[in-house]
Order: sequence, then structure tokens, then C-alpha cells
Amino acid sequence: MNKNYKEERPWGSFEHLLDEPYCKVKRIIVKPNQRLSEQFHYKRDEQWVVVQGEGLVITSDFSRLCNAGDSVFIPRLMKHRVKNTGLKNLIFIEVQTGEYFGEDDIVRSQDDYGRE
Repeated sequence: MNKNYKEERPWGSFEHLLDEPYCKVKRIIVKPNQRLSEQFHYKRDEQWVVVQGEGLVITSDFSRLCNAGDSVFIPRLMKHRVKNTGLKNLIFIEVQTGEYFGEDDIVRSQDDYGRE
């Protein structure tokens, strides 16, 4: 896959910065007042580092407001989502580690846009 691959979503966009057998790194942009689906993964962990904006990270274990410079670890099987709570784009870097990084390892439990 092209390492600079970019995909638009209803909530914003994501871009692959690095795609290797040992990890995947994405830049994720969430538009104001939008949120990602509540989801979990079977085969990967994620580390999120906020680089711009502010958001609310909600997991099955905690809810936390995050700003630029904050990071959150999301282990596999933990339900999670993030909502942009600010007036400008929320941008975070997502580092995926584990055994598989395909988009088909996303298990959605709730989605604002009707995706399964």
C-alpha cells in the first residue's frame, strides 16, 4: 500500500505515514463536533498522540479530555472512540503495533454514520 495513502471519512480523514510489517502510523484529522465510531480491534494496540486541537477520548475503562501533547494507549479489545470538542480540527498521530493492521480489524459497536 502507498505509505502516503489518504482516505476521507464522514468525520474527517486519515493518512498513512508509515506502513510496515511491524507497525502502521497514521495522521488522523477529526472535524469539529465530529467523532469516530465506537470500536475495538482483535489484533492491534494503538498509541494516540494529540498534536493539534482538543478532544474527548472515551474507552470502556475511562473518559479523558486531551490536548496537544497528550497521549493515550488503547490496548486491543478495549472499546474506544474520540470526539473533537474544539473549534478547529483535532489531529492525532496513531501508532499501531501488534500482529495485523488492516482496516477489516475494526469492529464497530456504535457509529454516527450508519457503518457496521
